Amino acid sequence: MARRRPLAVLAVLLAGGCKLGPDYVRPEVPLPEHWREIDQAEADSLANMPWWNLFQDPVLQELIRIALQENKDLAVAVERIEEARARYGISKADLMPKVDANASASELQLSKQGIPGLPPSTDENGDLYSAGGSLFWELDIFGRIARATEADLAILYSTEETRRAVVLALVADVAATYVELRELDRSLEISRSTLESRRAYVELARDRFEGGLTSELDWRQAQAEYHRIDSFVRDFERLVAQKENQLSVLLGRNPGPIRRGQPLGEMPVPAAVPAGLPAALLDRRPDLLAAEETLASFNARIGEAKALLYPSFSITGFYGGQSTDLKDLLDNGARTWSIAGNLLQPIFNSGQNQERVNVAESLQRQALSAYEQAILQAFREVDDTLVGYQKAGERRTSEGERVSAENKVLELAELRYRGGVSDYLEVLDAQRQLFDAQLSETGIIRDQLVALIQLYKALGGGWPATQGEPAAGPAPAAP
Repeated sequence: MARRRPLAVLAVLLAGGCKLGPDYVRPEVPLPEHWREIDQAEADSLANMPWWNLFQDPVLQELIRIALQENKDLAVAVERIEEARARYGISKADLMPKVDANASASELQLSKQGIPGLPPSTDENGDLYSAGGSLFWELDIFGRIARATEADLAILYSTEETRRAVVLALVADVAATYVELRELDRSLEISRSTLESRRAYVELARDRFEGGLTSELDWRQAQAEYHRIDSFVRDFERLVAQKENQLSVLLGRNPGPIRRGQPLGEMPVPAAVPAGLPAALLDRRPDLLAAEETLASFNARIGEAKALLYPSFSITGFYGGQSTDLKDLLDNGARTWSIAGNLLQPIFNSGQNQERVNVAESLQRQALSAYEQAILQAFREVDDTLVGYQKAGERRTSEGERVSAENKVLELAELRYRGGVSDYLEVLDAQRQLFDAQLSETGIIRDQLVALIQLYKALGGGWPATQGEPAAGPAPAAP
């Protein structure tokens, strides 16, 4: 009974174990009460809308599905989760006893008295065989292992949120690149249509010159304008091909053609964009959640470092056999066992363990500042994109009216030129103004749609708590 007393003491210590260091509590951060450009009477948020409802283009939805399955950056993010999960498993295993099997054979010089506890041998030289199992169990009295496990679990949660951030960024990138591609398609279409119009004017100016109605100058100006627009056509063809290649890489496949869906001008945009309350951003944006989990991990590392200042307790044991004759190794007389409790108290290490605590506390403060900075950046992104989306809508209205006005100007200039009232320079100026206005309007439509996509991303949109069904086909499973 007396032999069991040390083990009973260790068991009491284990039962009363504690975790050193501060427990994690979400830090208080100042939050704005509302967004600058939003009527707070709107209760719901754009971020609560699944992307398949936001992007009402079946082709775009299919491209997003492909990207979620094949994108290489997302595959890396998924593997990092597996890595973090394995690291958490390693830390968690340290809480449990470790049992190992071992065996050895050695040749030794025996004394005439032999080895105490073993049968005497007639040979001064002999072999010694040993086999058995050993036990090691570190008792986590001061929570070093528990804090390390807590830190690795927070990193696991952080990598999961990072994957969600990659998913959200990928969806936004695919959608924005697709919108930019459709804008280039529209610009190319305008350029080709304008080129045909300029070809007709070259023929008209030549006929009028050959008929003696105008000078050669009009004809040459019409030719110059034709070649200027032809240069635009070639450049837009290049940009379309390069944008298709960019989108192909996001889809995780070799560069090539991309299917098209709705024309740029037919993509719907909401009349009003509810953004929800700023405080909701802390629980919705995956990058903020990842930063918070990283902060929690560094917070736990403080306790892990502090535990090194205190004694460590462990239990070791052995059960097996030792014999100078291999055939007698398993006999009862050769069996041996031991069990012991161990204590290790750091005495002098030149302040190394205290410096570990200082390092952990500094890293925690750095992570706190990074978390607060990420929150500020998130608030800025939402406000910027809200302003950008609203102003892009206003500019789209203005550019549409400008195009209508430039069409009328060109119509009047053509009538004056054909009637001999004005020269071709007036028509040429009207043509250029209309072409620029059409391209500008197309760019504004792109800007409005991209601003909507960026706002969706800034609000942490994606998969709400209760997933709905997409308009076309089932919702894809996020990797």
